[in-house]
Amino acid sequence: MTTTPVRTDERPTAASAAARQLKRAKKAALAGFLGGALEYYDFFIYATAASLVFSKIFFPAGDDTIALLSSFATMGVAYVARPFGAVVFGHLGDKMGRKNTLVLTLVLMGAATFLIGVLPDFNTAGYWAPALLVVLRLLQGLSAGAETAGASTLTVEESPAGRRGFFASFTLAGISLGIVMASLAFIPVANMPEAQMLSWGWRIPFWLSIAVLAVAFFVRRSLDEPEIFEEKQESGQTAKLPFLVMFRTHTAQFFQVGLMSFETVTNIFMQAFGLAYAVSLGIPAATMLWISIIANILAVFTQPLMGGLSDKFGRRKVFICGVIGSGLLIFVYFSVISTANIAMILVMSILITSFTYAASNAVYPAWFSELFNVKVRYTGMAIALQVGIVAAGFTPMLGTALVGDDKSNWLPAACIVAASSVIAIIGALWAKETYKTPLAELGNPVD
Repeated sequence: MTTTPVRTDERPTAASAAARQLKRAKKAALAGFLGGALEYYDFFIYATAASLVFSKIFFPAGDDTIALLSSFATMGVAYVARPFGAVVFGHLGDKMGRKNTLVLTLVLMGAATFLIGVLPDFNTAGYWAPALLVVLRLLQGLSAGAETAGASTLTVEESPAGRRGFFASFTLAGISLGIVMASLAFIPVANMPEAQMLSWGWRIPFWLSIAVLAVAFFVRRSLDEPEIFEEKQESGQTAKLPFLVMFRTHTAQFFQVGLMSFETVTNIFMQAFGLAYAVSLGIPAATMLWISIIANILAVFTQPLMGGLSDKFGRRKVFICGVIGSGLLIFVYFSVISTANIAMILVMSILITSFTYAASNAVYPAWFSELFNVKVRYTGMAIALQVGIVAAGFTPMLGTALVGDDKSNWLPAACIVAASSVIAIIGALWAKETYKTPLAELGNPVD
């Protein structure tokens, strides 16, 4: 009697496909992690230098507050450039592919950062010094305008079902690592005699960015394009003008992400204005940098945890809980800085950076990406994300202007963060919950 053999290859094939997808997700998460580390190493060594050094070497001697405002203004111009970078690189990412676009943004950021480290100061080059600083800062902004969005988009599209929040959060965990590296690089600089710090010491952290760039470039070059994007590209179904198509088909999603992106104000404000404010009260810069290091080291580990929680309980719940916590705790944070209570500053920095801010921050790479269709995902997230980030870039300058010379007047600074948190909550309440939506069904239809 002849029997028909039972096929046994289906289960191993399914298991093999799952293992392959998991491997790709891990690789994409690593690339996002390293790219985020480079981006925010570069961005936060600039924020640290703007707080401690640039006001003294790139601008004419005179009123210290005016010089600090000018220094923070140069930091802010990068945030003006970010939307343009989002449009340009978002278009490339949705037309030509995620991988090559991310390699390009990486190189642009690394090159601009290194060149800042070789700029002449005001005494040597006069007004050419701040002018060149602004140009290189603009190049940093163009790159940063699409870096996080691109890494998040690629990782979401490579992640297994039910784990998109976890894997996408590694891009933001990399950002926390970048802040740690930036702070570590500046601690020996901050401890130098002032003359050495201002002449050559501040340049070293900018030169060291080359090492991070080399590692991140190697990993990113080895990536593949996400299969869901390749299918659209090979069949000629990519959007001809992603920017216009996105606005036509995802208008609500654009404004939702734009509102929610105001959650980024918390971290930028703490890292830049918080540092300058503490130093103005006599707290050593190195002490504040160590506090930032400890809090962000913890955030490297807590953000994947928060991303995983959003896979289980939903994006909206975790995001809103984090934003509310940051908006309330920021008042305590500035209050303890005003009293120079180092132990409490550390505690509050950990609570905000490693827990409340980590919660909202870890969720947005997945959630913001998931609100857009694959054909306009890179463009949509990149541009919409810049709405809050552009505002955040100028908040240190606004905080400095409102606080002025009265160092006990910290309330306006805290109110800036609290108001930004309210804006983010409005966007989160409006946006669709996406954590259970299949990858192919995300976003609105695009013809």
